[in-house]
Amino acid sequence: MLFMDSQNIKEKQIALVGVSEREEKYGFKIFRDLIKSGFKVEGINPRGVSVLGRKIYKSLKELPNVPDLVITVVPHEVTERLVEECRELGIKELWMQPGSESALAIQKAKEYGISVAHNACFMVEKGIW
Repeated sequence: MLFMDSQNIKEKQIALVGVSEREEKYGFKIFRDLIKSGFKVEGINPRGVSVLGRKIYKSLKELPNVPDLVITVVPHEVTERLVEECRELGIKELWMQPGSESALAIQKAKEYGISVAHNACFMVEKGIW
Protein backbone atom coordinates (compact mmCIF):
# COMPACT_ATOMS: atom_id res chain seq x y z
CA MET A 1 0.00 0.00 0.00
CA LEU A 2 1.56 3.28 -1.10
CA PHE A 3 -0.36 5.81 0.95
CA MET A 4 1.74 8.95 0.68
CA ASP A 5 1.46 11.24 -2.28
CA SER A 6 4.62 12.89 -3.49
CA GLN A 7 3.18 16.40 -3.20
CA ASN A 8 3.17 16.65 0.60
CA ILE A 9 5.81 14.08 1.49
CA LYS A 10 8.56 16.70 1.76
CA GLU A 11 6.51 18.50 4.39
CA LYS A 12 6.48 15.45 6.66
CA GLN A 13 8.99 14.93 9.44
CA ILE A 14 10.66 11.58 8.70
CA ALA A 15 12.61 9.30 11.02
CA LEU A 16 14.94 6.87 9.27
CA VAL A 17 15.61 3.90 11.55
CA GLY A 18 18.81 2.09 10.66
CA VAL A 19 21.09 4.95 9.64
CA SER A 20 24.63 3.66 9.16
CA GLU A 21 28.06 5.29 9.28
CA ARG A 22 29.22 2.89 6.55
CA GLU A 23 28.86 4.45 3.11
CA GLU A 24 28.20 1.13 1.38
CA LYS A 25 25.12 0.41 3.54
CA TYR A 26 21.59 1.35 2.48
CA GLY A 27 21.06 3.03 5.84
CA PHE A 28 23.76 5.53 4.86
CA LYS A 29 22.73 5.94 1.19
CA ILE A 30 19.06 6.53 1.98
CA PHE A 31 19.86 9.04 4.72
CA ARG A 32 22.30 10.91 2.47
CA ASP A 33 19.93 11.04 -0.48
CA LEU A 34 16.89 12.06 1.58
CA ILE A 35 18.93 14.98 2.91
CA LYS A 36 20.18 15.89 -0.60
CA SER A 37 16.59 15.79 -1.89
CA GLY A 38 15.38 18.24 0.74
CA PHE A 39 13.43 15.92 3.03
CA LYS A 40 13.05 16.72 6.73
CA VAL A 41 14.75 13.62 8.11
CA GLU A 42 16.22 12.57 11.44
CA GLY A 43 18.33 9.44 11.82
CA ILE A 44 18.00 6.64 14.35
CA ASN A 45 20.73 4.18 15.34
CA PRO A 46 21.05 2.63 18.82
CA ARG A 47 24.70 3.72 18.94
CA GLY A 48 23.66 7.36 18.67
CA VAL A 49 26.56 8.28 16.40
CA SER A 50 26.96 11.23 14.05
CA VAL A 51 26.47 10.77 10.30
CA LEU A 52 27.04 13.43 7.66
CA GLY A 53 27.51 15.96 10.43
CA ARG A 54 24.08 15.26 11.89
CA LYS A 55 23.19 13.96 15.31
CA ILE A 56 21.79 10.44 15.16
CA TYR A 57 19.32 9.59 17.91
CA LYS A 58 19.32 6.28 19.77
CA SER A 59 15.55 5.76 19.54
CA LEU A 60 12.34 7.31 18.29
CA LYS A 61 11.60 8.41 21.85
CA GLU A 62 14.77 10.57 21.87
CA LEU A 63 13.68 12.66 18.89
CA PRO A 64 12.84 16.30 19.65
CA ASN A 65 9.51 15.88 17.78
CA VAL A 66 7.32 12.88 17.00
CA PRO A 67 7.82 12.09 13.30
CA ASP A 68 4.96 11.87 10.82
CA LEU A 69 6.57 8.91 9.07
CA VAL A 70 9.05 6.22 10.11
CA ILE A 71 11.10 4.42 7.45
CA THR A 72 12.83 1.20 8.52
CA VAL A 73 16.13 -0.10 7.11
CA VAL A 74 16.74 -2.72 9.80
CA PRO A 75 16.27 -6.48 10.29
CA HIS A 76 12.61 -7.49 10.50
CA GLU A 77 12.94 -8.37 14.20
CA VAL A 78 13.83 -4.74 14.90
CA THR A 79 10.91 -3.53 12.78
CA GLU A 80 8.56 -5.69 14.84
CA ARG A 81 9.71 -3.93 18.02
CA LEU A 82 9.50 -0.54 16.30
CA VAL A 83 5.82 -1.07 15.53
CA GLU A 84 5.21 -1.08 19.29
CA GLU A 85 7.21 2.13 19.71
CA CYS A 86 5.25 3.77 16.87
CA ARG A 87 1.98 2.83 18.58
CA GLU A 88 3.17 4.27 21.90
CA LEU A 89 4.21 7.54 20.27
CA GLY A 90 1.10 7.86 18.10
CA ILE A 91 3.00 7.59 14.80
CA LYS A 92 0.52 6.80 12.03
CA GLU A 93 2.72 6.08 8.98
CA LEU A 94 5.36 3.39 8.63
CA TRP A 95 7.36 2.44 5.54
CA MET A 96 9.20 -0.88 5.74
CA GLN A 97 12.02 -0.94 3.21
CA PRO A 98 12.50 -4.28 1.42
CA GLY A 99 14.09 -6.74 3.83
CA SER A 100 12.92 -4.93 6.94
CA GLU A 101 9.32 -6.09 6.77
CA SER A 102 7.70 -9.16 8.24
CA ALA A 103 4.15 -10.49 8.20
CA LEU A 104 3.99 -9.98 11.97
CA ALA A 105 5.15 -6.34 11.79
CA ILE A 106 2.66 -5.58 9.00
CA GLN A 107 -0.19 -7.28 10.86
CA LYS A 108 0.58 -5.49 14.14
CA ALA A 109 0.86 -2.10 12.42
CA LYS A 110 -2.53 -2.58 10.75
CA GLU A 111 -4.11 -3.69 14.04
CA TYR A 112 -2.81 -0.49 15.65
CA GLY A 113 -4.25 1.69 12.88
CA ILE A 114 -0.82 2.53 11.44
CA SER A 115 -0.72 2.95 7.66
CA VAL A 116 2.03 0.67 6.44
CA ALA A 117 3.86 0.50 3.12
CA HIS A 118 6.03 -2.51 2.25
CA ASN A 119 7.27 -4.49 -0.76
CA ALA A 120 8.41 -1.20 -2.28
CA CYS A 121 11.46 1.01 -1.93
CA PHE A 122 10.65 4.51 -0.68
CA MET A 123 13.52 5.95 -2.70
CA VAL A 124 12.29 4.40 -5.96
CA GLU A 125 8.60 5.13 -5.34
CA LYS A 126 9.30 8.80 -4.61
CA GLY A 127 11.57 9.21 -7.65
CA ILE A 128 14.76 9.83 -5.67
CA TRP A 129 16.56 6.81 -7.16
